Amino acid sequence: VAGYGCGWLDTIIDYQQHLTSEDDDNDELQLRNHCEMMDLMDRVHFSEITWSFQQKQTERIAFLSAITVEYFTRYLLEDLPNEILYNIFEYLDPYDIYKGFYNLNKRFQNLAINSNVLTKINISTISISNFEDYYRTILLPNRNRINFLDLSNPFAADIIFSPPDHILNFVHLETLIIDNVESISFYKFFDYFMKLPNLHSLIISFGEGILKIDYLFAQIFRLSKLKYCKIKYEIQYCEELFYSFTEYISSPIEYLIINAPFPFKAFHNLLCFLPKLQHLSIGFLHLFGDIHIEYQLSPIQLKCLRHVSIYFSMIHFDEIEKIIKEFFHHVEILHLTTYYTETYLDTQRWQKLIVYHMPYLRVFDINCQDFLGYDISCHDVTEFNSSFWIKNKCFFVNQYECNDQSFGGVIYSSGLYRRKKYKFHWKIDELLGLHHQQENLNSIEHIHMKTDIKSNCRRYFSNVNRLTIETTFKISDGDSFITNLNHIVSLKQLTKLVIRTFDLTFEHIIKLLLLTPNLYTLEFCESSMWTIDLNVIKQNIPFQYTLTENKIENLVVRGKCSLNQIQFIVYIFSKLKYLKIGIQETEIRSIIRIG
Repeated sequence: VAGYGCGWLDTIIDYQQHLTSEDDDNDELQLRNHCEMMDLMDRVHFSEITWSFQQKQTERIAFLSAITVEYFTRYLLEDLPNEILYNIFEYLDPYDIYKGFYNLNKRFQNLAINSNVLTKINISTISISNFEDYYRTILLPNRNRINFLDLSNPFAADIIFSPPDHILNFVHLETLIIDNVESISFYKFFDYFMKLPNLHSLIISFGEGILKIDYLFAQIFRLSKLKYCKIKYEIQYCEELFYSFTEYISSPIEYLIINAPFPFKAFHNLLCFLPKLQHLSIGFLHLFGDIHIEYQLSPIQLKCLRHVSIYFSMIHFDEIEKIIKEFFHHVEILHLTTYYTETYLDTQRWQKLIVYHMPYLRVFDINCQDFLGYDISCHDVTEFNSSFWIKNKCFFVNQYECNDQSFGGVIYSSGLYRRKKYKFHWKIDELLGLHHQQENLNSIEHIHMKTDIKSNCRRYFSNVNRLTIETTFKISDGDSFITNLNHIVSLKQLTKLVIRTFDLTFEHIIKLLLLTPNLYTLEFCESSMWTIDLNVIKQNIPFQYTLTENKIENLVVRGKCSLNQIQFIVYIFSKLKYLKIGIQETEIRSIIRIG
């Protein structure tokens, strides 16, 4: 910064270094140095500075350093040129720019208004009281400039888009994010979304169950400029679900991500609507036995489709094979996760399908999980180590877990350099010989713990920064679990931690926080606080450290909390910007009062 806006600062620093190399006995040289220094001080508006020739060299340097710091803090910001301030703005959230600069003076107000950063608005963590002023001062005057709008805050959409025709003022809007919207509001807004000439990216989640998802997708497909769509919803079940998906609509969507259940019987027709599709991801493809489809559309060639990722359950291989033959000819990357079906372990069938119908495939990642009544070795999965798979760099690993109720088995491709997520569950067993290479775990960024950890675990995930703990089986000892966990991941690297188990108490969470100094996002169950004495734990030394050092900004507490619990949570996590929490109905008024 100094190099751009404050050349005088470099001069003083250089002068300090110059003094350290001078001979203290040379009085004439010291006098000349002193005159130069006084001239320099005059130029930077410091007066009444006295200087003693007899001062030690270290004292002179300390004095100059104090002057440097004082001038830096008093004058540097206002002396910076506009270009540097705009560069600084690029690293700040628009709301932070507004709060930090807008009211300083007229110059900074104009800089904030004219900054291109204000074309990208993210109000996901703004409170409603702060939002009203921000909306009036920044959003309203700049609606025709905004190209990115994140309305993840539940109240934001209804305020900004009220009345709905105000949407038309966002003429340059390209990306829109709406979270927890009600379907009635979405359909009310939608006719105006269609008139936005530049809207090419839509990310939306619904806060209620959707009854007619065919109607929902039909509306989205009407957006003539849309290239990217990410959607999340829940299905509102009824006695009989009917999805037509038969009225042909050609959509320009290239990236479609459905983080929600989708009926397999409508999958064929869905693909027929997307001739330009490049990337497809579906969170849960399911049969939904009561669904009826009138007829199937004629299949089309998806010449641009390169990446497919699908999670499905209880769908027979015959059905998926038909989809692959009709639509996946140009696919290069295929990720499949399937539950409760053994048919996908037919390696010969996969080989023929890949050779004859997916000639461009270069990444094949399949995760087959079954609960079986007999030993998984009964399956001919050893064929997964044949020369065909080795040649195509596909290596597979088998895991199993046996208990009194059932036997679980999973086989998955282990070319983990391709993965960023990893599910850690069940004991590793490679007795089938599926271990041609040491698994490369360096690409893993998010690990999902599904079981307890043994002290002799040999795996280490060096680059993990997100951790989800959701154990299938009971954690026998929380302290040992944390110790063993720290041996397989670097906890100090974590930025996000999600705890979805009843086996870890709040004391365990405190211990985890001590080991995760860079954690910004945390999620845990309200039940973890049931057994703690709020007054006693405040005297706990680890708690005191956590209280001052934790950096948690985003917190989700699942379950309904009492007033005392909420006050305790706010007390601990003083840096919170976003809090999502359930509250007990009987204490709503008291909670609102303290808020």
